[in-house]
Amino acid sequence: MGVLSVVLRSRRAATVPALALGALVLSACSGSSLGQSSGGGSGGEIKVGLLVPLSGVYAPLGQDMRNGFQLYLDQHGGKLGGRSVKVVTADEGEGPQTGVPAAQKLVTQDQSSVVVGVVNSATALGLRDFFTESKKPLIVANAGADAITGSGKSEYIWRTSFANGKVGAPLGSAVAKEVDGSVYLIAADYAAGREMVAGFRKTFEAAGGKVAGEKYTPFGKTQDFQPYLSGIRGSGAKAVYGFYAGAEAVSFVKQYKQFGLADKTALYGTGFLTEGGVLDAQGQAAVGVKTSLHYSTEIDTPRNKQFVADYRKAFQKAPTVYTVQAYDAAAVLDKALANTKNSDGTELIKAFAGVGTIDSPRGQWSFDSNHDAQQKYYLREVRSSGGTTVNAVIRELG
Repeated sequence: MGVLSVVLRSRRAATVPALALGALVLSACSGSSLGQSSGGGSGGEIKVGLLVPLSGVYAPLGQDMRNGFQLYLDQHGGKLGGRSVKVVTADEGEGPQTGVPAAQKLVTQDQSSVVVGVVNSATALGLRDFFTESKKPLIVANAGADAITGSGKSEYIWRTSFANGKVGAPLGSAVAKEVDGSVYLIAADYAAGREMVAGFRKTFEAAGGKVAGEKYTPFGKTQDFQPYLSGIRGSGAKAVYGFYAGAEAVSFVKQYKQFGLADKTALYGTGFLTEGGVLDAQGQAAVGVKTSLHYSTEIDTPRNKQFVADYRKAFQKAPTVYTVQAYDAAAVLDKALANTKNSDGTELIKAFAGVGTIDSPRGQWSFDSNHDAQQKYYLREVRSSGGTTVNAVIRELG
């Protein structure tokens, strides 16, 4: 995905690693159907609300998620659990001011039995009470705020993506073992950045790692990272752990290379630092960057290889972690609906609790007691391959 335009707006409440690349503006599609209703099926047709950003800076994520959900439907004849599916799509936009009313419409006017999607964490948190009181399930397929399945959890909210603090945590002990010296911590100054750093720091220090310094840069406003890179160089750190996403990830990695740090000070981060269109824009500047994430196109399993091939054939590009999270939301619904003839919300959440293991392109995973994805994380390294760059999988992280 090329960078046509980059626009980032400062939203402290938006605790989401957002791929803010491209001014890919899609027309709002509220009321459109992704899956064709073929009638019949156990329990009759079920209506699924798909809430993803179709406009604004997060639109590329929304398109990836929409594609992932669509691919699963296409592979299963437009049915989930043997039931015909009508998908009603609504534009989440860039935050709760648009996302919350769009979700409410999907339930109250469009009569969706379940809603899937949500990129922005502030949107997800703002919808907790509505879905709980409506007794309708919400499957979060991206938003990563820890509170969604932590302090703000609800029996009606389930997540197929990640919790911010859990993405960096598996990397902490690995970096402590790999790096002979202290590590500098740097991230965008908003909730996601601080949660991503906190998860890493906890396991890093528990494994004996030493922090050389810690800095949070103004979110959505930082274009020139040179003053911060000078601080890293002056700290004497042997490595850096960072969290950036979207346009800031592109700028940070490119400037890290240009400043001469890449050859002397190893760069680690969460996978959003080099994911999808971000990596395309970074190009060779990202080679050598190591990250932790629960997916890569390079996972060497027959399941993932077939998924990547199918996705490329359908959409003429590689899938991303956002694609897989929505694809797996459809898989959860498929298993749950196969075990209940009733699309009532209270029955559906009982079925979610019984879906067991999901056989995903990312590897097998299941819901934990907080309705969060209990999954593998991978140590990835950006490498050149066939004239492009990929997130090669080095190994699974403990």
